[in-house]
Amino acid sequence: MKRVLSLILTASIAWLALSCDRVQSIIHDGEVVARVGKHKLYSSELNAYIPNGISPEDSTRLALQYINTWASDLLFLDVAEKELSKSEKDVSVELEDYRRSLLKYRYEQNFVNQRLDTAITAHQIESYYDSHAGTFTLTMPIVRARFLSISKDSPSLATLRKKMSSEDPVELAEADSIAYSTAMKYTDYDGAWIDVTTLAREFGVDYVQLLSKVKGGFIEEDDGKGNLNIAYVASMMKEGETGPVEYYDARIRDIILSTRKQSLLNGLEQDLLTKAKSQENFEIY
Repeated sequence: MKRVLSLILTASIAWLALSCDRVQSIIHDGEVVARVGKHKLYSSELNAYIPNGISPEDSTRLALQYINTWASDLLFLDVAEKELSKSEKDVSVELEDYRRSLLKYRYEQNFVNQRLDTAITAHQIESYYDSHAGTFTLTMPIVRARFLSISKDSPSLATLRKKMSSEDPVELAEADSIAYSTAMKYTDYDGAWIDVTTLAREFGVDYVQLLSKVKGGFIEEDDGKGNLNIAYVASMMKEGETGPVEYYDARIRDIILSTRKQSLLNGLEQDLLTKAKSQENFEIY
């Protein structure tokens, strides 16, 4: 069987591997572009898969990719139809299970979307954080930092280095303004705590290497192209410490929303069972 299938696939793909010129010429002609047994692929179907504005080479590559995938799927289908027994081809039970699951999921989504309270206060976040402080241990360092990439010869370098290390909002605003017109890149993470790997990616190194280069709060590295990559680390918390609540804000919001959703769904299930029993629409014998 595998040998037969392999031969069929090899022969079909070889037939479908048309020259680039041939594929390019038939993409827009409205005709049949490929056939597998009784199945036909039309240019209109192929066109829907090819994005507008791409190069002829990319268009040809995507066309061949789509044709081969389409052919492979149908070859498997045809072989399965021939080789599988009648009982093996009967998927009615699986389809009905999937239909039930899909309808249940869609109804649950509608039910939750109409009733879910998405408002979460700072007090609720703080309360959850305080009640689960033991679960917020850092698995790697986090930092409050600013990153600058600038020419080593820039006359603004010294000024930016000074201002980006300030905690004065006015000087930080000035750093952002100066960097806008003189630097290749300047990122102020708005005082937020970030995973140290985020900063390490700016330098193209792992975070252990990055932290080994911190001197006086600064990390500086020549990129070998006449530019300096500079980071100022305003604060750092180490792995194993309990992270600050603001670092976990998004995570806690997701947890609270997830808990509310599950509560709604549990209530829905119980209400449906209770209602069905009261209406004598559900009985256990």
